[in-house]
Formats: sequence, structure tokens, C-alpha cells
Amino acid sequence: MEMNGFMGGLYRITEWIMRFSVTNVLWVLCSAPFFFFGLSLLTAENTEQIRSVLYLMAAVAPFTLFPATTAMFTVVRKWIMGQEDAPLLRTFFKGFKDNYVQSLLGGLLYTVIYAVMIMNFQFYSAQANLSGILAIMFLVFMVVLGISAFHFFSLTAHMYMSTLQLLKNSVLITIGRPLTSIMIALSAGVILYISFYQFPFLIPFFMGSLIAYMAFWHFYRVYQKALDIQKQKEEAEAAADEEDMDMLERAEADLTEESSKK
Repeated sequence: MEMNGFMGGLYRITEWIMRFSVTNVLWVLCSAPFFFFGLSLLTAENTEQIRSVLYLMAAVAPFTLFPATTAMFTVVRKWIMGQEDAPLLRTFFKGFKDNYVQSLLGGLLYTVIYAVMIMNFQFYSAQANLSGILAIMFLVFMVVLGISAFHFFSLTAHMYMSTLQLLKNSVLITIGRPLTSIMIALSAGVILYISFYQFPFLIPFFMGSLIAYMAFWHFYRVYQKALDIQKQKEEAEAAADEEDMDMLERAEADLTEESSKK
């Protein structure tokens, strides 16, 4: 029996808390090697140790973090599309299994690009040739790359495409929808700041799932608008074809009438 009133509202709130927390815990567990190395950053004593840990995190990210994140996006996709009661465990691990290869390949490419960017940044910084403008350009490019990764996860969870198409469309959406990209960056930045600097307990229980929900919600709005535009074009083309057919039929009727008079 469905509960109404205060108790019904309280039940729905606790249900959503459970959904977000369980999904986030699954994401952390399936990305365990990545987060294990991340925790070891806290005990790093010098720059060389930090660099070594970052190399290890980059090495395991495509095999753990990226497939787990795609699986998390698969779950929040169900929620945003109105399927709130979809089984969490089954949906998560099905998304993990079905999209593992594409997530792995995308993760490898993103990791390589990020590694190259960071190494170039460190190189120019060490040479003292990195101007303020160039530093900002590096930062902007890395943010854009991060936003395109969000779209990559959304597309992988939502569409059937080749890996190259997923990567290409991720970049196109990021660049083609600058306002959406800015909103995603700001929302993710706020959640990360609150999680790391205000309430660290959010990291294992809510941080990832909240960011995934926010990112897919923005992506789905863009997707729905694109579908509406496509539908309007098809309706306009159908109306134009129907008008052409009417004109053709009238012309044929006129010719028939003139022939009968002769």
C-alpha cells in the first residue's frame, strides 16, 4: 500500500538516499584499486612518491574506474528515464559487463591524453616558460576533456555506437553545448568541493552517484531537444511532401479536365 502525507514523503526520501548510496558504494568497490592508490597519496612524503602513485592510478583507471563509472551512469539513466524501481545490482553489473570493452578503450584514450597534458604542463613549468595565458589554456583544455568524459559515460550507457563515434560525439556535445558544459563543470565542482572539504563522508556514499545523476540529467535534456528538433524536421518534410502531392494531383486533375474538353 502506497503511503501518503509526511510518512510517504519520508519514505521516498530514505528510498532515494538508499539508491544513491548503494550505487555509489558499488562504484567505489568496482574501482577499488584506483581508490586504494588514491588513498596512498595521503601518506606520500615527497613529489616522487606522489608521481609514482599517480602513475599507478592512471594504469588501473581504464580497467576499473571507467567501466564502473559507466555502470553507475547506466543506473542513474534508469532513474532519469522514469524507471526508479529498476533493480540496482542487476542494472549496475549488466551495465558494467555490457559496456566494459568500450569503457576500457575510452578510458585508455582519456588516460593517455591526460598523461600527455600533465607531462607537458610539468615540462613547461620546470622550464619557467609557462605564461599565465598558457597555463589557463592547459586548465581549460583539461576541464573540457573532463566534461567530454561525462558525456562519454552518458552516451555509452544510453546509445549503441562504436567507440570512435562515442568519443567523437562526446567532444561535439561538449563544444556544441557550451552552456550545458559550463553547468556540468560548475555542478561537479560544487559537489567535489563539498565532498572533499566540507563533508568527506559523502565520497564513499554519495559523491560519484550525485555527479553521475547531474551529468546524465544535463545530457538527457540535450538528447531530448535533439530528438524534438529531428521530429519537427521530419514533420515539416512530411507536410512539404504532402503539399507537393496535393499540387501534383491538382495539376493532373486540370490536365484531365482539359483533355476531356478537347
